[in-house]
Amino acid sequence: MLREVQGNAVHASPTAGPVAELTQKPAPRPAGTNPRRGLVIATVAGLFMTFVGALGTGEAPFWTRLGYWMLVMETGALIGLGASLGIQHWGRLRERPMIEGGLIAFLIAVPLSIVVVSSNALFFETRSAGILDFAFVAGVVFVVSSLITAINYATNPAAPIVMVESATRTAAASPSDTPVRIMARLPMRLRHARLIALEAEDHYLRVHTDAGSELILMRLGDAIAELDGLEGSRTHRSWWVARAAVTDVVMVAGRVSLILNGGLTAPVSRASKPVLAQAGWLD
Repeated sequence: MLREVQGNAVHASPTAGPVAELTQKPAPRPAGTNPRRGLVIATVAGLFMTFVGALGTGEAPFWTRLGYWMLVMETGALIGLGASLGIQHWGRLRERPMIEGGLIAFLIAVPLSIVVVSSNALFFETRSAGILDFAFVAGVVFVVSSLITAINYATNPAAPIVMVESATRTAAASPSDTPVRIMARLPMRLRHARLIALEAEDHYLRVHTDAGSELILMRLGDAIAELDGLEGSRTHRSWWVARAAVTDVVMVAGRVSLILNGGLTAPVSRASKPVLAQAGWLD
């Protein structure tokens, strides 16, 4: 049961034109993980809060308000970056961006509320009277964090909340331009990268992309079924390779290997060699 039967190397997955979204576009950053964008949004929000004197800070001097809101907003941006990376690497909410964004906002609000209470005491010499006051501050911080998180998602073209692949394709796109299903199993940082190869490692599968690799619990045969027509081949019992990722062919003492993008080397089994040669892979 642990060894999969070697199938036809070229037809292990249906062949079709290369997937345009995977071969023509660089891998974008997921929402919430671009530090520069997050800090810019936080700075703009802090300036806005400063000028309008938000949340009862209008009576304080301008420079006091500016220091307060910059400290709170920039700290929130850094906390948000850590929360976003953690949640998106976890990957369990990748298809539910609203829940994902809400959880990120919650994880920001908890530590940031402590920062806000401390900043209130530092800049305005106010003291929290108890748990109810802290709960009120936490509620306000959660609302603001939710708004900033939503802006981060909305201003990132790669974010799931605004990405509708089927509605944004050009007229020249072919029916095979739909991203392969297996990519949805990866963390957000890899989900929109270009697939290079699949490598079986015991009960696990290492998915190689041009933005890095990730180990997932899946059989190679099941993964090939989720490639949705991406042109490629089963080159070995433990390898599937995307056709567009092959950069060179190496033959040493009768053994054939494929050199792939990123410096990867994929072996070619004896059973696969004549099939790949007939398909023009080894020319």
